[in-house]
Amino acid sequence: MGYKNIALWLAIGLIMVLVFTHFSTVKPQEEELIFSDFLKKAETGEVAEVLIKENYIAGKLKDNTKFRTYTTDYPDLIKGLKDKDVKITVRPPDDNKWYAFLLNWGPMLILLGIWIFFMRQMQTGGNKALSFGKSRAKLLSTAQKKITFADVAGVDEAKDEVVELVDFLKDPQKFQKLGGRLPKGVLVVGPPGTGKTLLARAIAGEADVPFFNISGSDFVEMFVGVGASRVRDLFEQGKKNAPCIIFIDEIDAVGRHRGAGLGGGHDEREQTLNQLLVEMDGFDTNEGVILIAATNRPDVLDPALLRPGRFDRQIIVSRPDIKGRLGILQVHTKKVTLSKDVNLEVIARGTPGFTGADLSNLVNEAALLGARRSKKEIDAKDFEDAKDKVLMGVERRSMFINEEEKKNTAYHEAGHALVAKLIPGTDPIHKVTIIPRGRSLGLTQQLPIDDRYTYPSEYLHNTIAILLGGRAAEELVLKHMTTGAGNDIERATGLARKMVCEWGMSEKLGPLTFGKKDEEIFLGRDIVRHRDYSEGTAIEIDNEIKAMVMKNYERAKNLLKKNIKSLKGIAAALLEKETLDGNEIEAIIQNVGISAA
Repeated sequence: MGYKNIALWLAIGLIMVLVFTHFSTVKPQEEELIFSDFLKKAETGEVAEVLIKENYIAGKLKDNTKFRTYTTDYPDLIKGLKDKDVKITVRPPDDNKWYAFLLNWGPMLILLGIWIFFMRQMQTGGNKALSFGKSRAKLLSTAQKKITFADVAGVDEAKDEVVELVDFLKDPQKFQKLGGRLPKGVLVVGPPGTGKTLLARAIAGEADVPFFNISGSDFVEMFVGVGASRVRDLFEQGKKNAPCIIFIDEIDAVGRHRGAGLGGGHDEREQTLNQLLVEMDGFDTNEGVILIAATNRPDVLDPALLRPGRFDRQIIVSRPDIKGRLGILQVHTKKVTLSKDVNLEVIARGTPGFTGADLSNLVNEAALLGARRSKKEIDAKDFEDAKDKVLMGVERRSMFINEEEKKNTAYHEAGHALVAKLIPGTDPIHKVTIIPRGRSLGLTQQLPIDDRYTYPSEYLHNTIAILLGGRAAEELVLKHMTTGAGNDIERATGLARKMVCEWGMSEKLGPLTFGKKDEEIFLGRDIVRHRDYSEGTAIEIDNEIKAMVMKNYERAKNLLKKNIKSLKGIAAALLEKETLDGNEIEAIIQNVGISAA
């Protein structure tokens, strides 16, 4: 199709050039003479020069007037002109008489042919002339490097589900003899970077069936009806190649809840979704066509899309646990050279909350750091520095900071670190630095020992106290406040608001939720919806949030006041070394001694 389109546009361009050349050629203004008048002017010596071509004569008079005429066989013509000293030019007749015809009528004939071509294409349907309605799905080639289930780790349950799908495609009789049928659709749900697309590519690598890959945004076009046409064409291709797998990545681009717009919603997207619903489970069923879709926003999908019969299965791909992270690291470190001091289990334990994409990026950053340092192997320090870079950002050592701001940052970060050390049950301190990283002038990094799936209220109160420890240290030692605590205060207030409004952790207001979560507003549905609590309750909520934040602020302030020597010791060490790890902070506190709250 690419070569045909290029040839078509080249033909159109050539036609335009020919038409322009044909109509823009300025023909000279020539006076047509009767042959007898031409002879008289030749006899009187008025003719300066002539051009003779068969029976056609063109020339110029001595007064520069151009003329043309036609003659028959006249034997004495040349002799008469020669006697009057007329300049004579003779040219042979044209060998190709079709040239003039093609020059005059060729552009019109080509335009007529193109018009007939377009009309025939339009009559065949499917908008083949411009191919707007053609599906943009790519058929995975067998020549491409295959990804297998061996390349997928950390999502064992999800992998088991899709392995069963591949087995069904390879040996359907095994399941059909018990009355089972081929699933119509599988929806893969999970946070970004957890390996949803990789899982689909592994299915393509394991299954010996055609695999069509398309993004949800490929259905969206500026022309009306194109999305629905592409859905029809996609499933038509699937039927021709059945049994096959169709993978739609980021299906939320086309499968959003209908009626979610002011004045009737997005009609074009809804038409596309309606066509998708019909193709998946309508009167015309698609036997042997399995649809796999991936999204990280299942909350915005239309309920009609999620029901059994369309998506029979929903596979949850969550963030990996420590075992999963170890498996992912083992997969990604196959192609890199590791030193003997690298313990992947330690790295997996020290990266809670990391997704598969995060771990892949970590290994790559470690490899780049090792190459930058001209090492032959990647050692543990490279991984540690890469982890700091991923977690905290790139060091900005070139940034000039005066001594006053550096001192303020040191006490701010020392406040965070000391409160985190003094409060029992908090996450251990990983590293504290006053070197600018990312968008921060300093950073205190905590890493949990184990993966957490739920958070008790005590842990959340402790977190608020730690966040406010920096501001408390500034007030106690430096006797002033800075803008450096802005993000800490914002996070602490947001956490307190969630505790009161979402998680029912307020003793005064009780186990109730207030308001809606921070989600996208569906215009036309939510814009007229009123707040589900009274003005008096809103005042109580604000008072409770304030009380919760201030209680933990005073708690952090009292801890720092009782351990002011440890605070100053940590700040002095930070000003000297710029970066401290958890063990160094522990040693400073032990030397000074601590006072419990």
